[in-house]
Amino acid sequence: MKLLNRALRLVVRPQLLATETPEEAEEDFARFAPLLVHRPPYLLRLVSKGSPDIHWITAGPVAPRGVILHFHGGAYIAGSPATHAGMLGQLSRLSGLRVAAPDFRLAPAHPAPAQFEDALDAHARLLAIGYRPEEIVLGGDSSGGGLALALLAELCRRGQRPAGLLAFSPWVDMTLSGESLRRNADRDPLLPVSRAAEARGYALGRFPAEDPRVSPLRADFDAPPPVCLHVGTTEILLDDSRRMAAHLRACGGTVSLREWPDAPHVLPMFDGYAPEAREALEDVARFIGTLDGVKRAG
Repeated sequence: MKLLNRALRLVVRPQLLATETPEEAEEDFARFAPLLVHRPPYLLRLVSKGSPDIHWITAGPVAPRGVILHFHGGAYIAGSPATHAGMLGQLSRLSGLRVAAPDFRLAPAHPAPAQFEDALDAHARLLAIGYRPEEIVLGGDSSGGGLALALLAELCRRGQRPAGLLAFSPWVDMTLSGESLRRNADRDPLLPVSRAAEARGYALGRFPAEDPRVSPLRADFDAPPPVCLHVGTTEILLDDSRRMAAHLRACGGTVSLREWPDAPHVLPMFDGYAPEAREALEDVARFIGTLDGVKRAG
């Protein structure tokens, strides 16, 4: 983990600080992530056209029923199912479920609530092709974790409760009120806190930061299903996960919160570089195996 963090601090973090525009951020993520993120054997990514396109990702046998609806990170301005295909393929292999990754619209061309609307449409498409609500596991990382949790609140309100939810380092509070943004400003090996407000501005446009569609920390959750959260102890978003876990528990939910000492943002993206990244993916796969309504391959 120390070598990984040193590399991130010396190479990636300065690049994030130097990036001048959201378009440049998107281009850099698209260019480098597929080269750096390890891809499991037999990785397969098929695209189903629609609004939004859905990328079906597997890396081996999967169950005929059950699916992980996963929303990628990138601060709502970068990233895609392609940039996250390696991590999601490994998640599919370990869980025995196929992953449906929506290629939702990005800001600033499409500010909030465009991503939330696309998330609703992606879930509706899964229902339309025959998945039952209880056969769907929601997932997300970083901003995509926040998007998954915002979707969860709405689905619970509609009576379409999914089997459960997993999130890696979710960004759940667009008001940027978490104390870890200041406490871990110099400790986070990857994310520069000085760019947080700027990224929020691109993502929101004129949309209010307090709206639960972008800040699920402020959402109401009606009998939420089990939730599994993973976060690093030195992340600037550490308190987002801690407060989200407390909020879900207050709403009657069961939450597993695992905090990884000194782990970088979205630890599983670094599978192959640190053994803890694989351990995190295996932990989530075990969590999925405990969910009612989801039958894994194997």
